[in-house]
Amino acid sequence: MKITVLDKGFVELVDVMGNDLSAVRAARVSYDMDVLDEERDKKLIEFLLKNGHETPFEHIVFSFHVKCPIFVARQWFRHRIASYNELSGRYSKLSYEFYFPDPARLKRSNRNFDEKTVLEKIEEVTQTAYRVYLELLKMGIPREVARIVLPLNLYTRFYWTVNARSLMNFLNLRADSHAQWEIQQYALAIAKIFKEKCPWTFEAFLKYAYKGDLLKGVQI
Repeated sequence: MKITVLDKGFVELVDVMGNDLSAVRAARVSYDMDVLDEERDKKLIEFLLKNGHETPFEHIVFSFHVKCPIFVARQWFRHRIASYNELSGRYSKLSYEFYFPDPARLKRSNRNFDEKTVLEKIEEVTQTAYRVYLELLKMGIPREVARIVLPLNLYTRFYWTVNARSLMNFLNLRADSHAQWEIQQYALAIAKIFKEKCPWTFEAFLKYAYKGDLLKGVQI
């Protein structure tokens, strides 16, 4: 399951361990019970999220492959209850893959300016930085040093392994209008995959535990 995000990015589900019933089993082990029937199992998930009993959801684990601009990744990595492995600019030559916002993104500002001029300036400085990067490499400068001239709109890739409890916390903070618009788009993609793989948990999360605003009243 792979979803395109922004101009060149994506979120791809590469592995998942467990589902809604994994949380049910983890919760019922306290009473030496297993899954019962669909109606009662679904109600248990609702009870857990309504009352803040979230540890059973740690038994559902997702692994994602993410491609996003560096400035998005740095916000993402603040969610520390997870595992990350990122593309290294020290060990690999970085490709010319940069995020360029479209005019609609710029119009989110209340100030008056010419969008075309702004985008031309962003592209100009990006092209200059990448040209200098290549020149430094050609001179024999180590990749780990040459990369320091590259701007934050450079795309990076990483693997993110996270349990459903931490994933829901990510959605609370990033699928919200207070988050930066770019990471909101990635949060919406994560939410779509979460809904697909754990529909009961997703539904109960929105009803009882979701603290953001972007996922309410929208079709994802």
